[in-house]
Amino acid sequence: MYHHRLATRFGRNAHQISGREPLDNDALFRSVPSIFATDAHGSRSARYVYVPTIDIVEGLRREGWFPFFAVQAAPRDGSRHGHAKHMLRLRRDDGIGKPEAAEVIIVNSHDGTSAYQMFAGMLRFVCTNSMIAGERFEEVRVPHKGAIQDQIIEGVFSVAKEFPRLIDSTETMKETQLNRDEQRLLAEASLIARYGDDESPVKPDQIVMPRRCEDVGQSVWTTFNVIQENMIRGGLDGRKRNANGHIRRSTTRPINGIDQNVTLNRALWTLAEGMQRLKAG
Repeated sequence: MYHHRLATRFGRNAHQISGREPLDNDALFRSVPSIFATDAHGSRSARYVYVPTIDIVEGLRREGWFPFFAVQAAPRDGSRHGHAKHMLRLRRDDGIGKPEAAEVIIVNSHDGTSAYQMFAGMLRFVCTNSMIAGERFEEVRVPHKGAIQDQIIEGVFSVAKEFPRLIDSTETMKETQLNRDEQRLLAEASLIARYGDDESPVKPDQIVMPRRCEDVGQSVWTTFNVIQENMIRGGLDGRKRNANGHIRRSTTRPINGIDQNVTLNRALWTLAEGMQRLKAG
């Protein structure tokens, strides 16, 4: 029996499903049909090598990797819906009794908008925060050219080899404490990663405010998690300057796009690790 916590929308532009048990094909098909595309989108040339994502998922299941989360973009061009970009998070078990579990993240599409991409990540169970490791950890890209199925499976195992280093990094961040000024500095850098040169609608103090009692603390890991959740999920009250220079109330938006989610997630991890290394001297 599979017990799924199903969300039919991932923000405005995508569908998603997640579960405490591994997701079966019926559940995946209902929410993320592009995983099951039977051919490439009509815009692709004869040179485009098509390997259905579900074939990769089935191959990984045989190796003991199971999907617990999947999300699909909903492109403006409706003809691409069945081939749209999607992301899956797979792990070897559900991590019962553990605070976190290491994961492999796979991003792909069948309409030419993405190569196969694989990253190492970490799921934090208390808040179902799904983090993606930063630039110091391997990212594998496999273009849709040549004999790619074995390359993709090998890429997953290459990413999984990073898990011990990923877990060590997590534990080191847990052991490293920050003072209030250092927490604020990490928050300021995170807002720049999110908004760039644009004015942030919220203050650094807002994004280091915990949403639950388990997140109260001043370690690099706790601070990073609080910042990541506040920025990815949005919903913070802020103020925004309009084109006329007038300031109005606003609410921060969640990160809905797959690419934006991956990019911001990796940037925040890199910043947190950078702060940890600074503290280590």
